[in-house]
Amino acid sequence: MHLNENTKILGRRILLVPYEARHVPKYHEWMGSETLRQLTASEELTLDEEYEMQRSWREDADKLTFIVLNAELYEREQDEIAAMVGDTNLFLHRDPDSNLLVGEAEIMIAEPDARGKGFGREAMLLMLKYAQSQLNLDKFEVKIDMDNITSLHLFETFQFVETRRVEVFHEVTLERPITPDWVSWLNQQVDLRIESF
Repeated sequence: MHLNENTKILGRRILLVPYEARHVPKYHEWMGSETLRQLTASEELTLDEEYEMQRSWREDADKLTFIVLNAELYEREQDEIAAMVGDTNLFLHRDPDSNLLVGEAEIMIAEPDARGKGFGREAMLLMLKYAQSQLNLDKFEVKIDMDNITSLHLFETFQFVETRRVEVFHEVTLERPITPDWVSWLNQQVDLRIESF
């Protein structure tokens, strides 16, 4: 999606930047981990396929993605690649039953030493707030591996509610309608600061 191609989102401890070709080699290195692929329900791709995937994230109108940077490390090193710790994505689709516009959210903190520090929580809150303010969405949803207790708990703290389990895919779906009350809650959780470049 071109919406965020010149957008940087400034958090307290993280920065969100558009996923560019220069980020692909490190991202590809992360996705060499079978554990990460399993947790994110991803397939192993060649480096060329990873570059093609990055292009589709940039070009396709139904996909929005940011790379998550450790803000302190970026400030110190001035190197986006060194500061990369993960990514956050949104897939847009229409609910087949209600025709509501849905943003399916994903968060991955890939760097092991960056986990458990609140980076994923802050990155996801910023992504939800950005998408809610920029896109005409009706609800958010997430699909999480049943064993990924950390992610399930994270989205429950965001007031997402389980709506279905698919045992064959070992997957839980949680949803959060975008209501005025929830937007008010979201505004209390995070201050959206956007910088254009």
